[in-house]
This record gives sequence, C-alpha cells and structure tokens, in this order.
Amino acid sequence: MDQAQAYPWFRNYPGEVPHTLDIPNISISDLLLQTAAKYPSNEALHFYGKRTTFRELLAAANRMAAGLQAVGITKGDRVAIMLPNCPQTVIAYYGVLLAGGIAVMTNPLYVERELTHQLKDSGARCIITLDLLYPRLARVRGEAPEEGPVPQLRTVLVTSIQDELPFPKNILYPIKQRRAGHNPSIPYGKHGVTRYTSFLSKAPKLPAEAAVNPETDTAQLQYTGGTTGLAKGVILTHRNLVANVMQSAAWFYRVDEGKERFLAALPLFHVFGLTALMNLSVMKAGSLILLPRFEVETVLQTIRKQKPTVFPGAPTMYIALLNHPDVKKYDLSSIKVCVSGSSPLPLEVQTKFEELTGGRLIEGYGLTEASPVTHVNPIWTKRRIGSIGLPLPNTEARITDMETGEDVPDGEIGELLVRGPQVMKGYWNNTAATEATFRGEWLRTGDLAQVDRDGFFAIVDRIKDIIIASGFNVYPREIEEVLYEHPGVRDACVLGVKDEYRGETVKAYVVLRKDVNVSAMQLDRWCRDRLAVFKVPHLYEFRTELPMSMIGKVLRRKLQEEETNEREGTGGSPSP
Repeated sequence: MDQAQAYPWFRNYPGEVPHTLDIPNISISDLLLQTAAKYPSNEALHFYGKRTTFRELLAAANRMAAGLQAVGITKGDRVAIMLPNCPQTVIAYYGVLLAGGIAVMTNPLYVERELTHQLKDSGARCIITLDLLYPRLARVRGEAPEEGPVPQLRTVLVTSIQDELPFPKNILYPIKQRRAGHNPSIPYGKHGVTRYTSFLSKAPKLPAEAAVNPETDTAQLQYTGGTTGLAKGVILTHRNLVANVMQSAAWFYRVDEGKERFLAALPLFHVFGLTALMNLSVMKAGSLILLPRFEVETVLQTIRKQKPTVFPGAPTMYIALLNHPDVKKYDLSSIKVCVSGSSPLPLEVQTKFEELTGGRLIEGYGLTEASPVTHVNPIWTKRRIGSIGLPLPNTEARITDMETGEDVPDGEIGELLVRGPQVMKGYWNNTAATEATFRGEWLRTGDLAQVDRDGFFAIVDRIKDIIIASGFNVYPREIEEVLYEHPGVRDACVLGVKDEYRGETVKAYVVLRKDVNVSAMQLDRWCRDRLAVFKVPHLYEFRTELPMSMIGKVLRRKLQEEETNEREGTGGSPSP
C-alpha cells in the first residue's frame, strides 16, 4: 500500500507543508534561548503598554531559574504556576524549565478542592501566584502549612499585576487592579511566602545549567478538565511540546518569523494557549499581546490599536465579537489567521468573522494528552466545512470500532485514535488510567468521529455525551448545530436527562440573542423541520448564559450536576 492510500489526507496537504518533520532534540526553553540570540531587540511581550524584548524576557527567566535553584528546586521538582495572562506567567514558565523543574499549569479559577487535589497529586514544592488569589491558597495550606494537606509546598511567590506594569500616563487600557498594589494581609517572610519582585531582584543573573533529555524528561504536568472524575496530570515531555509547536508552525507556513503579533486572549495555563500562542510566538519571534481575561470591548480595542495578526480562540470568543453592537466600527483587518478549538465552530460564525476581518478562521482539534493539536483544516487551500481538518505532519489517525478495536470503513462512526510525537508519555501517578487510554502506541481520544475518503476527519460527539433515547443513539453536537442555525440563538448546549419512558430524553439549554424573543414551541418547530423526530429536544431551558470554561467550552458537567441536584431535590437550576 502506497503512502497516499495509507494516509489519504496527504492528497489534500498544502504544497508548502511537508508530510514529515525532523524534530530537533531540544528542550522547550531552548526555543527562548535561540530566539533571544537571533532577535534580542524584538518585542516578545506586550502588556497594557509595557513592552518586553526577548533579551529582557530571557534575563528575567534566567533570574527566576536561578532563584528557584537557590531555594532548592532541582531537576524534576514540580513548580505550580497559578496566574492569568501576564508577563509573570511567561517568565515563570520558562524560568521553571531553565531550572530543570516541571511546570504545573494551574487554573486561577480552581476552587479549594480542585487546587488541593492538583497540588497534592503533583507534589508541587513551589507555587507562583497572584496576590488576589493568595487567600484561596492560604486556606488550602491551612494555619500550619507544614501540617496541612500539601506540606511539601514550601515556597510561595506572590506577584501583583503591578509588578510587571508601571502604568504610564498614556496607558491604553486601564484595568481594575491598576491601583490595587500588594495585598497587605499577605504574610511575607512567613511560611515560605515571598514577594515576587524581591525574589527576582535577589536572585543570581544566571542559573546553573540543568541537563535535560528532551525525549524522556517531563517539561510540564497539564491537568485535564476533570470531566470524568478527578483531574489527571498529563505528562508532557520537552519533545512532546517542541514537536507540537513545530507541527503548528509548519501548518501556519505564511506566518513570518520576526514579524507577527499574537493576540493572547486564550489563557496560557491551558495547553491550547500555551502551544498555539506562547510557545509558537517564541519560536517565530513574534510579539505576544497579553490580555488577563477575555472582555469583548478590550479585545476589539486591542485589535484596532495593536494590530495582531494571529488570533487563536474558541467559538464563543468569535461569537461574542460578532454580537457586539458596534463591531463594524472597529478595524479588524490586521487579523490573518484564526484557529478555533475547544468546541465545534458554527459555519455562520466562520463565514461572518472572515467577512468582517478578511482573514482566515479555520477549525482544528486537539486534546490535552496530545500537547494538544492533532488536526487542523488547511488555512489557505481547500478546507472541509464541518470537519476538524487533516492530521498534522508526523501524526497518524484512525477510526476504530469501540468494541473490537478494528478500523471501520470510511464514513462510519467510531472512536478516534491518534499517534504522533506530540502524544503524552502518560498520566502522572496513574498507571491504570494510562493503560486504559492507550491501545498499543495509539491514544484513545474518547471522541466519536468519522473520516471521508479524502482524509478529512469530523467529530460526531464525545463518547460519554451520547444520548440513548428509546434505543436510538442521539449525538448532541448534531442538535446543537441545528439550534445554532436559528437566527435568534446565540448559544446552545444539549444534554440527555433521565426519562422514565425513553430512558433518556433530549434537553436543550438555549441563550437567545439580545432583544430577541423565541419560544420553546418555535424552536420545536425549527428542529422538527431539520431533525428526525427522536432527536428533537423534548425540553427547552432558556438562560442568559451557559457555564463556560476560560477557553470558551461549555461545561456540560455543571449542567448535568444541576439536573441531578434538581431531580434529587438538593438544589435547583439557576435559570431565569
């Protein structure tokens, strides 16, 4: 069998993209070292008016590394980073790696239970966090940290937004924390709590060299979203991450080295933002425009004033921008490339956003266990609407029967499996979960998918999200696509809820566009005209918003928990 038969997606590869790449034997921190040597004066970071060059970024990361080594961080030690998008996040990340440590990227929105689990599971010895988040961490550590649930956490570095922001008079986008300063209740000097600025200023300029084997040494632990129970720590090696950023760069072949501006509205603590923004911008010597959170007005102003060219995001971000009443007053023509991930991209959103910006918005796919990107639609050549595109260079994919594990014919639905250099080493301290997730060298994604004869893959749904109503398999994504097509619907999510007669029945959670009135009866008629009767929602719940993760993914688990609580009489739904 020739390569075109074995890998039909190669027939639709852009001519500029190689089928395979030579992945260099380097660490993730080597990317920063190489770019700082080649482009020392180029802007690396832009944060509310403050500009940091690659020379300055490397110097700060070196000081962070040296400081961590001075407090006892050695090769393989875990260091948690619980920060929003700000310069300290980038400095801390590369600093941990330069020290030989393992970065544990921690969601700043974690509640105490989630934070305790991650710190205990990872065994983090140090955490770098924001003053506004410290009270939550203090409750996790307890009054006597050495006797609390995470006694190994000996060093706490506390920073403020202000630490990397002098707030000049001409600042473009004032933020609430501009006058906050440091929280006076933080016990600096006690229990290992240290002020970030003091820590850096006292650290040596250069760390001791930490010898790293990129193929086997862990660069970071990236915890999953916990949708199937407790979050698991995904072990990503330096090679995993280097491979994925190189694969992404090869796919973005028109992204010019030393010339691009990356808009970081996705959180960097999530692996999508980390790879497609932070690591890619460093590799391509681009400027990373940092926004601590996604706010529509701020994003529009930032695009107009800072002229970013690359804007990875989630569908909800592009939907929010399109729904802004004055969006057409903003010049968004600098945008060249947008890659959408985390959830399905509605066709209407793709079309309107491309018309608005003149750039390209394409859908891709990935998962934490693959660093994360495995598939992307071609950007400047033939793409397949409704698909996640083609496997990246060095990446193999197949669709298999969930019971037998055998490949299914083109067009049939099965589980998506992937294999490539970006696939994780395994789960941290969880051999059973690792063995269950791999079939030989193939990673089981847990997603139902199909592939056509041209090698374009399409996600049907999560295996665990299938609704079985009266014996029929119902895929929520298909129903959500129909709801999104309705002109009055802004957001939608479909779940299966228990039903005495049907086993499960279909329930739709709907957010309407502003100043639009649509009834459940009208949506019912809309769906009945477009779906088989067993797929049509029996229940509709209208909300002002849906629970979202920071990357714009609807938190189905939260909705399911509300349904369970309401059914058991332990709490109701907060819907209006």
